[in-house]
Amino acid sequence: MFRIALAVLAVLTTLAPAHAAELVMFTQRGCVWCEKFDCEIAPLYEKTTEGKRAPLRRVDIAKPLPSDLALIQRERFTPVFVLIENGREFGRIRGYPGAAFFFGLLDNMIAQLDRGESVAPDPNAAPPAGATPAK
Repeated sequence: MFRIALAVLAVLTTLAPAHAAELVMFTQRGCVWCEKFDCEIAPLYEKTTEGKRAPLRRVDIAKPLPSDLALIQRERFTPVFVLIENGREFGRIRGYPGAAFFFGLLDNMIAQLDRGESVAPDPNAAPPAGATPAK
């Protein structure tokens, strides 16, 4: 029985990548654009192709940054969506552009990830429409 369980575990670990991509959503309490995202996208996100490729992870900007995200540049506005894999950033969406544009922008970032084109954010970029400043 132990050998069978060990064989199954070995097969499963070869099928799943050690560090899968994830979409990190920087958020804060009271962010109306975060709430809009939560109404329009969040309920179905995990069921989409994008959601399976890059599960959503929420990070509150008012709390300390988790150590595994130490290399990701924080921003003062929310929401910000950052596509990462293995500690590398592959794109970000500043603000919530609405349901009509969100998945198109995310698909472009996933294409960058698939091509291995890591990007560095511009720290001097102006905040976008659809972003809430940190409190």
